[in-house]
Amino acid sequence: MVFSPDRPRGPRFRQEDTGGMTERVVFTRRIAKVVKGGRRLRFNALVVVGDGQGQVGVGLGKALVIPDAVRKGNAIARRDMVTIPLKGGTIPQAVTLKKGATIVIIKPAREGTGVIAAGAMRAMLELGGVKDVVGKSLGSRNPINIVHATLEALRSLRDPEKERAIRLAGVARNTGNAAATRNPGTPAPPRPEGA
Repeated sequence: MVFSPDRPRGPRFRQEDTGGMTERVVFTRRIAKVVKGGRRLRFNALVVVGDGQGQVGVGLGKALVIPDAVRKGNAIARRDMVTIPLKGGTIPQAVTLKKGATIVIIKPAREGTGVIAAGAMRAMLELGGVKDVVGKSLGSRNPINIVHATLEALRSLRDPEKERAIRLAGVARNTGNAAATRNPGTPAPPRPEGA
């Protein structure tokens, strides 16, 4: 083989991209469609993309060859990113979510615990920048179902400080308007004489 300085070096699937995102291929499978002339093969690739600082996305790419499926999955994952509200190195609250036949349970953990989760869920949490968390999946163990359920669970997380600010603003707005809107059609009470 002739040396070429233009030929890419390193692993077959790039881990680091120019945009600062890391990708991980969680799952690939071969699909065979049986037709009159034989079998037509296609490939699926489930790709998780994250920046390690609270952004994570998932994409399922389909193509005739695996590299094209990975590229498509990467593009799909970048299109629909989720922001994880990190609190220190963990998540702000525990979350349990059921999606299809899969139930995922994700709980915050103390510093130094690490990511205690398996397979696809672990990849998502690590690439999302979560350092200490405990995760469990029940029901269907299909990686596609687990990843989509985990994504929905992470999407449902709320930052406690932002939620508190929103609620306090609503309370202040309601109490401030309460005096003005108590009896809008009634005239002001008469003043006492001599005052």
